[in-house]
Amino acid sequence: MEENQFEDEVDDETIEKVDDSPKETKVGAAKKSHPCDVCGKSFTRNSYLTQHKLNHTTSKLFPCEICGKKLSSSSSLHFHKRIHTGEKPYHCDICGKFFSRINSLTLHKRIHSGETPYHCDICGKILSCSSQLVSHRRTHTGEQPYKCDICDKNFSHFSYLSKHKLIHTREKLFQCDICGKGFTFKVQLSTHIWIHTGEKPYPCDICGKTFSLKGELSRHQRVHTGDKPFQCDICGRTFAQKSHVIQHKLIHTGSKPFHCEICGKKFTANSSLSCHIRIHTGEKPYHCDICDKTFTCKSQLSRHERIHTGEKPYNCDICSKTFACRSQLSCHKRLHTGEKPYHCDICGKTFTCMNQLSCHKRVHTGEKPYHCDICDKSFSLSGNLASHKRIHKGECPYRCETCGKTFSRSSHLSNHNIIHTGEKPYDCDICGKKFPRVSSLTAHKRVHTGEKPYHCDVCGKDFTWKGQFSNHVQTHSGDKS
Repeated sequence: MEENQFEDEVDDETIEKVDDSPKETKVGAAKKSHPCDVCGKSFTRNSYLTQHKLNHTTSKLFPCEICGKKLSSSSSLHFHKRIHTGEKPYHCDICGKFFSRINSLTLHKRIHSGETPYHCDICGKILSCSSQLVSHRRTHTGEQPYKCDICDKNFSHFSYLSKHKLIHTREKLFQCDICGKGFTFKVQLSTHIWIHTGEKPYPCDICGKTFSLKGELSRHQRVHTGDKPFQCDICGRTFAQKSHVIQHKLIHTGSKPFHCEICGKKFTANSSLSCHIRIHTGEKPYHCDICDKTFTCKSQLSRHERIHTGEKPYNCDICSKTFACRSQLSCHKRLHTGEKPYHCDICGKTFTCMNQLSCHKRVHTGEKPYHCDICDKSFSLSGNLASHKRIHKGECPYRCETCGKTFSRSSHLSNHNIIHTGEKPYDCDICGKKFPRVSSLTAHKRVHTGEKPYHCDVCGKDFTWKGQFSNHVQTHSGDKS
């Protein structure tokens, strides 16, 4: 058990610290005859009950003169001040770890002794302290006795409520003494410090990648195992991370509770809002230690780093093609299923990916937001601009490992590689003919559908393929070279 579980504002755990002392480690050692008429929790002394009831009210009479936070009791204030002073007077005589509270030390020692004196009478789970047992029982009862007086959201733990309220107040009590950045939670500061130190103590035993947090390692390992333990109870879709299923459910409700105070844009997740705000501020706190490129979001950095490592952890279970990020795999799978969930509301054309639709819409609007600073030519896609600039520089960074030929675009190299492999992964679902590229399959299907999307504005004639159309246009211009 880590100490930060006990570093929040003093709550029921502190009130019951006598119950968790060595004198009363057995279940039922002291009769709890003082029940709370709000949440039903019982206490061994009436004084504990009185202090506990302050958690259900907004009465907080003891303010901290350092940060202004108000606490419900003088003892809570006393322990809270140690956050600012860093004081940890209690230390474990076995491993030497220090704690700010004696009850935190008492609970910690049970890690060494293996003592687990509290048993759940519903599922039989064994826990090391009474407060854990009380919290655990709520998983069976669904009880959420702690309510936010700002948004009315309910919580099963007082510490969860305390942390939640910081979202509303945006209070940042913990400050990095290296760069001065402030954080709402202590664990955020601890994680942030590793950006400066570069420390990543948790390695993956499959691929060797290292992580600064144990939780990050656990989530990463699901990439290898394919484990998706979290399921949406509305549509049945499964997810590798709990936060993903929580955010996914907002799609069903349409709720976007987080909004930007600068432009008013709304988001389903607070993390999305935080990334968005950096567009306005220009902040890019995540940098690649190989090429020094900076990013607004950690996920962008993670995807970028795979360019250097060549890591492609996401595998298609149909054709075994691998991808650097999950969204690329999801988009790729739709080539096999034929699913095109994104449609243009102007012409009705459908697409497998959202970014394809966004790019397509520029055909209708004529928007070309990407400009070459050398020749002033404009492009509708940033990738096209990047490729165009290589013409000026003469760069061909993509090299075929088989024949050594170089290319200015990765897509050109991918198309070229098919010459060596003979691979034809895309097959027509009407006649079964196979093609090396999805564009070739798309053009072929017009033979079956009769579609002629290329229209001559001069004579009105329609064509199935772009090459036919280009040759025809030259007959009007007189250019037959």
